[in-house]
Amino acid sequence: MTDFVELRRGMVDSQVRANDVTDHRIIAAMLELPRERFVPEQSKPFAYIDDDLVIRPAQEGEPARYMMEPMILSRLVQLADVKATDHVLDVGTGTGYSAALLSRLAQQVVALEEDADLARRASTTLSDLDVDNVAVMQGPLVEGWEPEAKYDVILLNGAVDEVPETLIAQLKEDGRLVCVLGHGGAGRVTIFTNVGGVAGERLAFNAAIPPLPGFEAKPRFVF
Repeated sequence: MTDFVELRRGMVDSQVRANDVTDHRIIAAMLELPRERFVPEQSKPFAYIDDDLVIRPAQEGEPARYMMEPMILSRLVQLADVKATDHVLDVGTGTGYSAALLSRLAQQVVALEEDADLARRASTTLSDLDVDNVAVMQGPLVEGWEPEAKYDVILLNGAVDEVPETLIAQLKEDGRLVCVLGHGGAGRVTIFTNVGGVAGERLAFNAAIPPLPGFEAKPRFVF
């Protein structure tokens, strides 16, 4: 029988603590959250490995969807500096693990998912785990979730070519949007901060994670 508690401890010690994650709230949450509940049945033995996990295979022309590897997720969340009073938008929540993590840090989380099946799975799992401060919403990821704006923090669960102005506009004053900008070796963790309606941008560290569909760069006309 798989000892998920031991695997969880190993994940935190070797992937989280060992990679400059020092926020005790994040560490405590990742020690407690049953990550195996958020992955497909056949992937449960691999729920704690240092890699991105497929949560929905590619289908009918749509790319596969992934759960972000624990090390990158924990560092992104730490960079976002989530406070206990914060209102957070989790874009591309997938099966809801990132929303569950954010729920331990923030006052309220809106978990946005475009795929209907993933949204249902996220809602069911979060409910089964008695996570009561997350609302799972279904809609286009690039549009954010305007009805609950504005947000202190927005997290993008995948690499993107660009961040739409639509999302920046949903940040509160001094709100932070954290994402991986670019792909593969060109991926850079970037934090955008809304100051007076203008998004300041700061690069943090390099990271390579799977893309978040819908955030591809728009074609530009060149003379």
